[in-house]
Amino acid sequence: MEDKKTNGRFLAVTLLNALITVFEFVGGILSGSLALLSDAFHNFGDALSVILSYVAHRIGQRLPNSSNTYGYRRIEILTALLNSALLIGVSLFLLIEAIRRFFHPQVVAGGIMFWVALISFLANSLATLLLNRDAKHNLNIRATYLHLLSDALASIGVIISAILIFFFRLYRIDPLMTVIVSIYIAYESWPIIRQTLKILMEGSPILDYDKIKADLLSLPEVTGVHHFHAWQIDENQTVVSLHLNLKDISLSQTEKIYDQVETILKNKYQISHVTIQAECNRGKDEKLFFTEKNTK
Repeated sequence: MEDKKTNGRFLAVTLLNALITVFEFVGGILSGSLALLSDAFHNFGDALSVILSYVAHRIGQRLPNSSNTYGYRRIEILTALLNSALLIGVSLFLLIEAIRRFFHPQVVAGGIMFWVALISFLANSLATLLLNRDAKHNLNIRATYLHLLSDALASIGVIISAILIFFFRLYRIDPLMTVIVSIYIAYESWPIIRQTLKILMEGSPILDYDKIKADLLSLPEVTGVHHFHAWQIDENQTVVSLHLNLKDISLSQTEKIYDQVETILKNKYQISHVTIQAECNRGKDEKLFFTEKNTK
């Protein structure tokens, strides 16, 4: 049910962005405003972003199979990376164009610019509210949410610029506002790029590994922990594999230890999936994190 609601919000946001894009393109051409045209290009990118995010979200809901035993959630991470990289690329392009126009200012129709920007701000704000809830627990949707939020903020900048242009003929404020918004968008996009790259590079999630080891060694039958690996499928799913040294106990007793270990890791450290290899003395003296031995 929640996925259906999310899909419905995606559709509504896509339609809103398409309308805003056409509206701002026409308004930007009529007013001669670079800030408005840049916002239109940005909205066009957002429309593509929302479509990509929607497709990725649907694919990510597929169940694991023989081709992808961990499922398809990684596609949402790839899409978040693509969307954020696109944002930075657009920001750099607009930054260069704004600097050029700052030294060669053009006359801008402040009245048209104001009303187009105001309507765009209201539409972007509505789109942002539609995805606000889902953005809190999904990196892919968060990247799209950031697109929409940056659009709403850009529209505020365009509104302020339009007022200054209309009353004071300060035409250089148009490219100046474009510079400010472009820098802000790039600044907000970078953390998402950094987080997605860490996930794709199998970077270790932030966990208290010493505490985990201590918790596992506190179990009566556990004598050692080594070859510990942790990685993320997406920002919500952490996977762990480890080797446990156990006393010489029966298989049925080993299964009980497995259940205890899984309970500790899932409840205390929010680890989604645990793979355990039981050993008696093998590797008992090795460190928690595996280091391949020199075979030369």
